[in-house]
Amino acid sequence: AVLVESVLVFSVVLSVHAVVWDRFSWCAVALAVQAFYVQFKWDRLLQLGGAVFQFRGAANSGLLPASMVIPLLGVVMKERCRAAGIVYFERFGVVVASTGMLLALFLSVLAVGITKPVPTNTCILTGIAGSVIIYTMKHSLTVSEVIEVLEVLLIFVYLSMILLYLLPRCFTPGEALLVLGGVSFVLNQLIKRSLNVIEGRGDPIDFFLLVAVVGVVLLGLFFTVLFIFMDSGTWISSMFFHMMTAVLGLGVIMPWLYRLIQRNPLFWLLQFLFQTQTRLYLLLYWTFLAASACGVVFYQNAKRSSESKKHQASTITRKYFHFIVVATYVPGLIYDRQLLYVAAVLCLAVFIFLEYVRYFRIKPFGQTLRHLLSLFLDERDSGPLILTHIYLLLGMSLPVWLFPRPCAPKGSLPGAGALVPYSGVLAVGVGDTIASVFGSTMGEIKWPGTKKTFEGTMTAIFAQIIAVALILIFDSSVNLNSSYAWILASVSLVSLLEAYTTQIDNLLLPLYLQIMLMA
Repeated sequence: AVLVESVLVFSVVLSVHAVVWDRFSWCAVALAVQAFYVQFKWDRLLQLGGAVFQFRGAANSGLLPASMVIPLLGVVMKERCRAAGIVYFERFGVVVASTGMLLALFLSVLAVGITKPVPTNTCILTGIAGSVIIYTMKHSLTVSEVIEVLEVLLIFVYLSMILLYLLPRCFTPGEALLVLGGVSFVLNQLIKRSLNVIEGRGDPIDFFLLVAVVGVVLLGLFFTVLFIFMDSGTWISSMFFHMMTAVLGLGVIMPWLYRLIQRNPLFWLLQFLFQTQTRLYLLLYWTFLAASACGVVFYQNAKRSSESKKHQASTITRKYFHFIVVATYVPGLIYDRQLLYVAAVLCLAVFIFLEYVRYFRIKPFGQTLRHLLSLFLDERDSGPLILTHIYLLLGMSLPVWLFPRPCAPKGSLPGAGALVPYSGVLAVGVGDTIASVFGSTMGEIKWPGTKKTFEGTMTAIFAQIIAVALILIFDSSVNLNSSYAWILASVSLVSLLEAYTTQIDNLLLPLYLQIMLMA
């Protein structure tokens, strides 16, 4: 299974390399080769319990698929923005690619360093790949860009030491690289932009995302440290939690956002949300869907009898939420992507805040949330946090947030790139959902080395092709320019990756589909 997963990742890397064919795509190939070898060292460390931290069990390290995501995103973003003539975002793509490569190299060096006896061949390979990447960075980055890359690496190292210690068994090494690498990059971008504020420059919704992500992470770190010294389940601690959340929100996050957007954040948000009648209709529709999702949770818990406390929701039941999320995102993508962008940020902040309430048992809802959500746990929620619903939201939202709007002056990239914002809907909302439902109910032929079925994968590919046809009908901004073969190949590769990966597919699959469509 690991070998097939690696072959699929190499197929994506070589596809991007064939399209881009520059020094950074060559570096991506070198990084993939060394990550393939180092991945087995990480897997051995996890099996023997020799890793520095406690990682999520029942999965491999996922180093190769995770190592390639950020570098490939940077490479394809650089290429798209170069074609559009947007120099600033072309350089931004170079920084993203360089940062991703350096973070992946750090994780590889860490694995090689703690493996006993020292794997000589892997050390040599990692050294060669690292030399190629550093040499390329030396001749491609300015001094300020090098400093920016090193800043992200420094933040990543400290953040990893803190969060992997506080949250055992929540991530595999690959998932930690993706999640903590992303948070480190966002934090560095926020610091950089806060120190170089120019009035009227930058989109307020981009600042809104940066501040929201950093704000909820800092909030979690603050309360984690605080509740080491006091019991979080008492009413006094709960009142203190709510009071300090209000203080940090109104006293730190709001002024920070005000400095960036040069206006009152609350007034701006209200004006933005109710700016047009279409937005009002979308908000009402989304409220109805949110109420429906809550109804599913309460109904499934009501069905759970007192005799079957160990009963867990079925795969099909959990996929109800995938259908609801598809119904949420598709109208937003068609009618108002900016509103969807902001609404997804707000939803992410609410989800993480509610997870804090559940994790710390904050009264009056902490224990209730623990009881309600325990029904929907699966083997991937082996740590103290429940992250699968947050990963689902991230998988649907990241293609919207990472879409290079300045490099698409008409609001859409040419060819297959027009489907980039739909990557989450196609890969997770349609593909993963259909594969799980049909695979678990009608699948008989299993892929070698996995529990996934051939029927589920083929049905997922077919369903995604139908979804692309429907997008063409209902979204007039999408013009594929006869790039159907590339779309079919992209969807097929990602669907096969879903069958073989043991990483969080809600997070990984949309990013790989986005990379292929942007390429």
